Amino acid sequence: MGVRTLSFTLAAIYIPFFNKTRVKPGEKKDFEPAYLKLHKTGELRKRGEELWRMMKSCRICPRGCGVNRLEGKKGFCGASSQLIVSSCHPHFGEEKPLVGKKGSGTIFFTNCSLRCVFCINWEISQGGQGQPRSINDLADMMLGLQSRGCHNVNFVTPTHYLPHIVLAVDKAAAKGLRLPLVYNTCGWERIEILKMLDGIVDIYLPDFKYSSNKMAAKYSSNASSYPEISQKAHLEMQRQVGVAVPAKDGIMHRGLMVRHLVMPNNTSGTKGVIGWIGQNLPKNTYLNLMNQYRPCYKAFNYPEIARRITAREYRDAVQWAKEAGLTNVHLQD
Repeated sequence: MGVRTLSFTLAAIYIPFFNKTRVKPGEKKDFEPAYLKLHKTGELRKRGEELWRMMKSCRICPRGCGVNRLEGKKGFCGASSQLIVSSCHPHFGEEKPLVGKKGSGTIFFTNCSLRCVFCINWEISQGGQGQPRSINDLADMMLGLQSRGCHNVNFVTPTHYLPHIVLAVDKAAAKGLRLPLVYNTCGWERIEILKMLDGIVDIYLPDFKYSSNKMAAKYSSNASSYPEISQKAHLEMQRQVGVAVPAKDGIMHRGLMVRHLVMPNNTSGTKGVIGWIGQNLPKNTYLNLMNQYRPCYKAFNYPEIARRITAREYRDAVQWAKEAGLTNVHLQD
């Protein structure tokens, strides 16, 4: 049985996302993003300046490489204090509650701290593809996405440029930015840094890549701490924004939306990832169970991940989600 048929027949088990959720009685129709309050009190700029100072001996990501990025040196991620942006546009390939009718306003940042060997966007994340931009430019990008009708501002691979992002959000808020902010991350985040984003980020969109330290080290540049750090990060994100529940129009304004990419030969440890989510997060946590893996970049150097996944491998992942009791799983054809 093909993957498409499988996904269709499981609709009776996994009730469609938009039909499961309801706006709570008394909920405001007009959304107000969390960061506006911090902007009005000056706290938003204060946190941005604190993050900026951290680049002097950078500990923003779990690599903790200690490089003085303020002097123009590049950290393990490949970034100095110069902001580099690859692209900015409405994106229609994200999750439906983010895309809506007018797209998710994505800003793709150049460089990455995880540096996976199979990265589909390796030209950006590791090849340095992008253009230098200022903090004012970044603020204007956000406002431009809002003027085009995008439903959110979606920061893709943002961690290493958090100082720039927070300061730019403060400037954009002063000029009328009112969209929810999406933190689209690899899921490998320091708790201390995430706590600084409390009240700034509206929607967390993390990957949960691995349940195995060995696999994380092998495919993501010796990031053997990934499983433990990612687990703690997911708990903190859940604490801050709660379960993702869309508004009446189906658009997401707040909450945790988890992604997991099923990989060949169970190299991502899918059963362990799903089991942990089922035991530690609410059963109705939004989980996008992705079957779109294809070998890219250096993946062909590793025979076990040098192919797409099979229909059987995806069926197994779906069955594990069912056994874990998860009720809000998005399946792909």
